[in-house]
Amino acid sequence: MAQLAVPDLDQETAENLLTQLIGAPPSPPEGSGGSGGEGDVGTSAEQLSGPTNGRQQPHNGNLQDLGAAYMAVGEALGTTPPSPTGPNWRPLGPYTIPNGQTYGSARVNVSGRVSAIAVDPLNASHLLAGGAHGGVWESRDRGASWTPRTDNAATLTVGAIAFDPGTPTTVLAGTGEGNWWSWLGAGVLRSTDGGATWTTLCTAPFVGRGFYDLVIDRSAPTRVYAATTGGLYVSTNGGTTWTQRRAAVTWSVSVNAAGSEALAACSDGLFRSTDNGVTWNSVTLPGAPTALSRMATAIAPSDATIAYVWAASSTAAYLARRSGGTWTSVTAPAANLGQAWYDWFVAVSPDNAGQVYCGAISVYRGDLSGTTWTWRDIASQPSPGQSIHPDQHAIAFEPGQPQVVYIGNDGGLFRTPDRGATWQHLNNGLEITEFEYLAQDLGQSRWLLGGTQDNGTERWTGSSVWLHSQDGDGGDCAVNRTDPRTVFHTFFNMGIERSTSRGDWGTWTWTPPPVPSGEGSLFYPPVEASTTNGNTVAQGGGALYASRDNCANWTRLAFPSAATATAMYIPTADQIYVGTSDGRVFVTRFNTGTSNWGALTPLTTPRANAWVSDIHVDPADLNRIWVTHTTRSGGRAWRSTDGGSTWTDRTAGLPDLPLNAIEVHPENSNRIWVAADLGVYQSLDAGATWQVFSSSLPNAFVGDLLYHRHARVLRAGLRNRGVWEIPVDGWMTDPVCGVQWTGTVPANSSKRFFTWGWPATWHVLWTVMPASITAGVPSVSWQVQVERGDYEYATYWITVTNLTSVPVTFEGRYAVLSRY
Repeated sequence: MAQLAVPDLDQETAENLLTQLIGAPPSPPEGSGGSGGEGDVGTSAEQLSGPTNGRQQPHNGNLQDLGAAYMAVGEALGTTPPSPTGPNWRPLGPYTIPNGQTYGSARVNVSGRVSAIAVDPLNASHLLAGGAHGGVWESRDRGASWTPRTDNAATLTVGAIAFDPGTPTTVLAGTGEGNWWSWLGAGVLRSTDGGATWTTLCTAPFVGRGFYDLVIDRSAPTRVYAATTGGLYVSTNGGTTWTQRRAAVTWSVSVNAAGSEALAACSDGLFRSTDNGVTWNSVTLPGAPTALSRMATAIAPSDATIAYVWAASSTAAYLARRSGGTWTSVTAPAANLGQAWYDWFVAVSPDNAGQVYCGAISVYRGDLSGTTWTWRDIASQPSPGQSIHPDQHAIAFEPGQPQVVYIGNDGGLFRTPDRGATWQHLNNGLEITEFEYLAQDLGQSRWLLGGTQDNGTERWTGSSVWLHSQDGDGGDCAVNRTDPRTVFHTFFNMGIERSTSRGDWGTWTWTPPPVPSGEGSLFYPPVEASTTNGNTVAQGGGALYASRDNCANWTRLAFPSAATATAMYIPTADQIYVGTSDGRVFVTRFNTGTSNWGALTPLTTPRANAWVSDIHVDPADLNRIWVTHTTRSGGRAWRSTDGGSTWTDRTAGLPDLPLNAIEVHPENSNRIWVAADLGVYQSLDAGATWQVFSSSLPNAFVGDLLYHRHARVLRAGLRNRGVWEIPVDGWMTDPVCGVQWTGTVPANSSKRFFTWGWPATWHVLWTVMPASITAGVPSVSWQVQVERGDYEYATYWITVTNLTSVPVTFEGRYAVLSRY
């Protein structure tokens, strides 16, 4: 509630005016106080070790069971059309992100992880791209613009796309991405109009499994090969039904143009079929590693007697070439093998059986001259402007133009017109950025900071083109509520960078806590700043690290027994709550007398051995606490009204999926929003009942939620579909008008009034209307001046001048034109 003060009023009169204002017209202006912080969430479930792109997997138990639950929820959400009357979600981008990182000398525009590419065999302008969890996207202008085509499918995970080579109006897409999102597979999608619309062709046997490759036999298009996390499958009726031909994980399939030979790269080696995929025989590769991290295979399009295998163990890259029926190991490029399990491909130039492209973290083009191989890193080049993002996943050639090559990686989609000498990004409008976490400035309605997978930390200031704020993996982030010029971001593992310039490029300083060597943490450890006051910041790992001076100094607080922090919340500068991977919840309080943080004190555990994904504590009533879990098959949303002594399970009515984030309306503690792996859900009765709150939201993984209390919008960070927002009560369609005060100005004099506590995000118009009737001449004039009381609120000073020779009584009126 905005507040009024008039300089010459006594205290009793001023309080009476405030009482009148509190009962004023509908939707009156809000004042200061209350919560409304970031709501950043702890990351879900188990940590992967090693690769720099690793994240926690939000699942537990049987993956096929989770996949089935996912598919059921996705199908239900997909049938829900946008609301014709209620609020709907809308995208905030990023439309594109300039200044993205490469390992070369160039900076490039990026989007997000592309896991599959397909080019129309009869129309080179027609492209399809698959986001790892961003759905199928279509371009009709060689990637200059893009349209999402599967936002309402049961799952947006895509592992492979294939045009029917004879009838390219038919396209298949394998859902579930083998490289990461495998457990979210929901079968095969089919389009009969070239990728514009899609329907489910089959679900079995791919529910909860991911695709690495999908090949339609050119000689017999009803025969389709699928390389998946569940093995090697073959269909003889265009993908309607499938037969498993090998049980081992299969990464890659290649079929020659005549259909007489197929090669499959599997976790137990290379296998070959000459009877249309019915039987498969092991191929001996000279000098091949016995323990494979990854393998890919390709038959040369221009000479079916030539084939390649590109493989990796934990220590060495391996390349073999078949010629004349004999396999020979050849000199391999010096590839980085740190994440071969995740980014790997091989392809042969359509017009040159002696030219091969090997994808890993970078892309290497090999050219054979006689018996000598020459290798060139074409993705990370010293020439300005001629590099692409690292971590390569997919490759395709333009039909009839073998020098034109498309490559998809963690940064999006790129095209070279000259076999890798030069590059152009195709990331404008490809809105598939994978947001892990969000933070906001409550003094601005158009400002967000977000950490993204392998594309750094990004900042939004109202444009669909986002600022690239920092490189690396973007982890958790936070904003100082008192002074939002001070912001924080992380990479992966423990450590924090601070900017005092709102995250402008080049303004970050490394300010990590002093973590002992060997102490573990999540890949993306949780980070929080106080949601109300002060300079308290914390990061959680194998212990809790707290700072009261914006990371200049740190205090380490050990857990009572071994634990890993997964979620935190800081309702005030003097309390920090932290949840762990085994379901425990702790609080520490700052003792102003001793100037020390107290030991971590356990609350009652809501659910033992269940991963705590998010915590929310009401700053106005520290007894009101919410906890969510990602661990399924039990309670996943818990509410306490006694400071964590007892808990009430509020899960009933929510889908059987992991819950990742929770937000509570700061002025209505009964209004709650939670983010599940699919969908956002709302409760208006403190979790007693839940309703779907996902109108127009794509069926992507929802990782984080923020509610902006002044703009009255809820934001969601999606994994591979960017950031979206919804006005929780609908957009303002008419101004909110009212009388803020009634005053009197003596004859021929001026008097100044002020009203404070107005959100700085609001657009407010002030007018003065005389109550006294004086016909024929103007009675009053007024002047409005604005004081920015702090970074969140404004004070309006209104000077009223009486133009008459008698006292004038008037109304001070406001019109809120917009809150956004």
